[in-house]
Amino acid sequence: MPLAQRSPFYLQKIEDGHLNNSLGSPVQADVYFPRLIVPFCGHIKGGMRPGKKILVMGIVDLNPESFGISLTCGESEDPPADVAIELKAVFTDRQFVRNSCVAGEWGEEQSSIPYFPFIPDQPFRVEILCEHPRFRIFVDGHQLFDFYHRIETLSAIDTIKINGDLQLTKLG
Repeated sequence: MPLAQRSPFYLQKIEDGHLNNSLGSPVQADVYFPRLIVPFCGHIKGGMRPGKKILVMGIVDLNPESFGISLTCGESEDPPADVAIELKAVFTDRQFVRNSCVAGEWGEEQSSIPYFPFIPDQPFRVEILCEHPRFRIFVDGHQLFDFYHRIETLSAIDTIKINGDLQLTKLG
């Protein structure tokens, strides 16, 4: 199976046979790998489901303040899309906080972690494993925490957004 079909990220063909990239400009191609530019917004094919894993690999910037990874129910800004999980690495506080936003209301932020796993100017690997009751978050192969679902329809979680002080090297 071609790599583009195995990846959970894909781009939909529009009527004239072009593909749209995350910036909305048409690209003439049968297979398209979106450039991993931050801020990044990509579609998760089929949405989330138990057993599905999202992989984010990158390099932290040299002098970072923060970066974020969010799984959302679409891309809507007005009204804002529900956020199933927002992960935010905050370097000044050495925190990796997580939260969700449902119907415009942010939930209770969670911040307890056994250690802060990110180092400026170093690569990292974040895996978000969807299980039935929760997301299980791994950094560099070590389970860091669980985040219990606040959005019940997992298949509606179909968008990944990444922003902040990092370079992306791989998504899967």
